[in-house]
Amino acid sequence: MKTATDDTKERKAWMSLMAKAPERRIPELLDGAITRPHFNWLRVPEVGSVMVRGRSGGKGAPFNLGEMTVTRCALRLETGEVGHAYVQGRSKADAEAAALVDALMQTDFREKLRGQVLAPLEAEQSEARKVRAEKAAATKVDFFTMVRGED
Repeated sequence: MKTATDDTKERKAWMSLMAKAPERRIPELLDGAITRPHFNWLRVPEVGSVMVRGRSGGKGAPFNLGEMTVTRCALRLETGEVGHAYVQGRSKADAEAAALVDALMQTDFREKLRGQVLAPLEAEQSEARKVRAEKAAATKVDFFTMVRGED
């Protein structure tokens, strides 16, 4: 039996995945998977910015790294499910599609969207991380200390 905590973790995962998706990729995958249902806006797409925070070495004290542009929106399907979205950049179409996916993941379309929208996004992001790691590894320099033998 799934708990509310499991659902929350799962929802956080797909929301994070869509928030990081390349521009125009979510609408492309969504339109390839299903016909978009009718919905009502709770919050029309709006562009704003958020402060991005970082930590030195991933463990140090937090500091403000800078601002990032995001687009957010919220909608309600005619069947009552509510979808929210925050996506990087200024694409209102991406935010709308992400909110639709979020709402539809709470319906019978869940498995279809998982396979045709979320799985490709996850594979693409995984591949991008792998390529980035390979580029970083190619620049790695191994330093070593020679023992001079003067003990």
